[in-house]
Amino acid sequence: MKKWISPSLLAITFVLSAIGHYANWDHTLQFVLSAIAVVFVAGFLGRATESVAHYAGQRLGGFLNATFGNAAELIIAFFLVREGLYDMVKASLTGSIIGNLLLVLGLSIFAGGLKYKVQNFNVTLAGLNGSLMIVGVIALFVPAVFLNTHSITELETDTLSLVVAGVLIISYLAWLGFSMITHKKYLDDVTEDKEEELPNEHAPSWSKGKSILYLILATVMVAFVSEWLVGTLESLTERFGLSELFVGAFLVAIIGNAAEHSAAILLAMKNKIGAAVEIAVGSSLQIALFVAPVLIFASYFTGNTMDIVFTTIELVAIGVAVFIAKSITQDGATNWYEGLLLLAVYIILGVSFFLV
Repeated sequence: MKKWISPSLLAITFVLSAIGHYANWDHTLQFVLSAIAVVFVAGFLGRATESVAHYAGQRLGGFLNATFGNAAELIIAFFLVREGLYDMVKASLTGSIIGNLLLVLGLSIFAGGLKYKVQNFNVTLAGLNGSLMIVGVIALFVPAVFLNTHSITELETDTLSLVVAGVLIISYLAWLGFSMITHKKYLDDVTEDKEEELPNEHAPSWSKGKSILYLILATVMVAFVSEWLVGTLESLTERFGLSELFVGAFLVAIIGNAAEHSAAILLAMKNKIGAAVEIAVGSSLQIALFVAPVLIFASYFTGNTMDIVFTTIELVAIGVAVFIAKSITQDGATNWYEGLLLLAVYIILGVSFFLV
């Protein structure tokens, strides 16, 4: 699925981005080169993770996919935290959540629906995913309400943010245990069409040792290109008059999720809508329940805690995305028109964010 991301092509994009950064080229050109490099490196990281997961087995493989699935977004956000760009961090988290729930899921359902009239997946898993998404919204909504109504002070907000972050991480780890160990068979997708699956479709193209080496190498490369990308964002927003909200919520989010976008769409077109939904919704859950809380603790250890209070616009965007995504997926069946509805909501939000 990501075989077009070859090591040689990856090396070329990485080297060009490095030259642009260290030669101090125009910041806009640096941004373009870094963005392209992030897309290729994230895709290569995903391919390496899948290969390692094949050798590691189902349980450890699932953990590796959960850990590295959002590596690009997490590392980009970490460098934003280090630079103190908390507003852009929250915007990028918002963009990742709504991008996966509306753009990725919408394109997947639409593309799959054009080929298959109705596509089905595990309705129990759909319901649990919906409940987890609502928990994520509650975790963002409660601190904002208490701070904005002056029920708690800013110092108390930092404490509440750390507590909420801890609860979310525990909830996420419990979900991993529930979905991959104790209730794995209960949540298996038995409705997918297996007839189109080729015998060696999922066979890794690399050896175990090479897969691990590429995984480590790709993670290091993601760290470098993410730092280079972040270094150009302030200049980019000033030059083109873009808001941090739009840059974080749409540009950074789309770049970081590019590899996952293609994977979900291709799976849906093979009538594997359950796997496509897992990529889209599962990635959003990782952002809300794991990545965001980890960043809260990361900021705490830097000496300046980033609170978990999102703006009203961000909360509305996330709430709308969760509401429509849960509404469409809760019956375990999808069609192309439902995908179109998700894309329509994404366009509405995109234009609104651009005009802010």
